[in-house]
Amino acid sequence: MAELFVNQAKQYAETRPSYPQELFQFIASKTPARDLVWDVGTGSGQAARSLAGIYKHVTGTDTSLKQLEFAPKLPNVSYHHTPSVMSMGGLEQTVSTQSSVDLVTIAQAMHWFDLHAFYQQVKWILKKPDGVIAAWCYTVPEVSDSVDSVLNPFYSIDSDPYWEPQLKLIDDKYMSIDFPFEPVEGADHTGPFKFVAEKLMDLDEYFTYLRSWSAYQTAKTKGVELLRDDMIESFERAWNEDGPDQKVVKFPVYLRIGKVGNA
Repeated sequence: MAELFVNQAKQYAETRPSYPQELFQFIASKTPARDLVWDVGTGSGQAARSLAGIYKHVTGTDTSLKQLEFAPKLPNVSYHHTPSVMSMGGLEQTVSTQSSVDLVTIAQAMHWFDLHAFYQQVKWILKKPDGVIAAWCYTVPEVSDSVDSVLNPFYSIDSDPYWEPQLKLIDDKYMSIDFPFEPVEGADHTGPFKFVAEKLMDLDEYFTYLRSWSAYQTAKTKGVELLRDDMIESFERAWNEDGPDQKVVKFPVYLRIGKVGNA
């Protein structure tokens, strides 16, 4: 998985959305203590930055060294490059000891994981019974009816042969992802709960975002240019319909959240 994001790490860091503060406030309201977070698949630190403003310390781990190079340097955040399979000993050495973490977060990454092995680590490291796991994904962005009518077939038809099978879990808004945890205080289910992330983009930035897709990079390695001239023209016509300015691009975010219990 890490290899998919090597070539476009800079694009990813620049064009992926910052998650809404409401998301982090909701998660924080469900964690009794705010001492330590393990941000798994931290990438270029989009979630770690916001978590650092709420929790005393954030440990971010990722298998992509290239992505970590673009993560924000903050005094209460430590980043670690980890192997794709980390032993319990490695977990203890890199993150923390058993039953010591208040919150485990996974932003736009859990669909890549070996969930059985990962959940064993989550249940080992979270404080019992109220330690919280929060995993979220975002689906294709929304700009306007015109732009979206070009994007949707570009995503689901043109790019479809180059998407990894795991991405179907995102299409499903994480509804079908295995999530063996208890509802948090005040909830009667583990989600998905919906939020919206927004990012102001011009058309060039929007294209840079599309080029940061793993499907775009996979197609490119096979000699296929998904953003052909005619496709670019279609996007340009749709984007410029109401003026060529920057536009608010909305990313629907879907959160699964639960507490570890006494498992």
